[in-house]
Amino acid sequence: MRLLIVEDERRLALSLAKGLTAEGFAVDVVHDGTEGLHRASEGAYDLIVLDIMLPGMNGYRVCGALRAAGDDVPILMLTAKDGEYDEAEGLDTGADDYLTKPFSYVVLVARVRALLRRRGRTASPVLTVGGLSVDTAARRVTVDGAEATLTTKEFAVLEQLALRAGEVVSKSEILEHVWDFAYDGDPNIVEVYISALRRKLGAKTIGTVRGAGYRLVGDRA
Repeated sequence: MRLLIVEDERRLALSLAKGLTAEGFAVDVVHDGTEGLHRASEGAYDLIVLDIMLPGMNGYRVCGALRAAGDDVPILMLTAKDGEYDEAEGLDTGADDYLTKPFSYVVLVARVRALLRRRGRTASPVLTVGGLSVDTAARRVTVDGAEATLTTKEFAVLEQLALRAGEVVSKSEILEHVWDFAYDGDPNIVEVYISALRRKLGAKTIGTVRGAGYRLVGDRA
């Protein structure tokens, strides 16, 4: 999952980015509203963490502009303000959730995961395909009941496939959602992780659709 943090408090922004990266997310960070709107409009983000008090363009305007353009990306608003009118204004502009500073990092991660599950149109964090089970909340994968140990990046690639189980997911789509904006390495890195997943989960768990991408089928045989 790829997240965008738009926060002008640099220490906070970098701290959040570091923590969320450790949780397995690909994270991009910008520090003003104008750049945030540009990056959000150009990038394929799964969720945006958006501060309200920003230079250039405040969070309300960024959120309103995205919604006016038809972008339904989940938005979690952050603010140093406190009060029901501020919360109402944020939600009225199209934000999906609201968190007042100072906040608990654990609560922020829980809100992020809840919004991502909601966007996936499922209340359950567990995705099941055949004998494969992917628990997106606990970051746990089992195959026929036996736990499989995956690296953070392996899990992120598998999660993208599991969220669209049965569909073809292109290499570029995986890159967009699992690697951050700064990645400029070999796009064939995706093949490396697909190979690693096949070794750990079963050779036929992930099928290749030549010229199109990969499909999670959950069939190990």
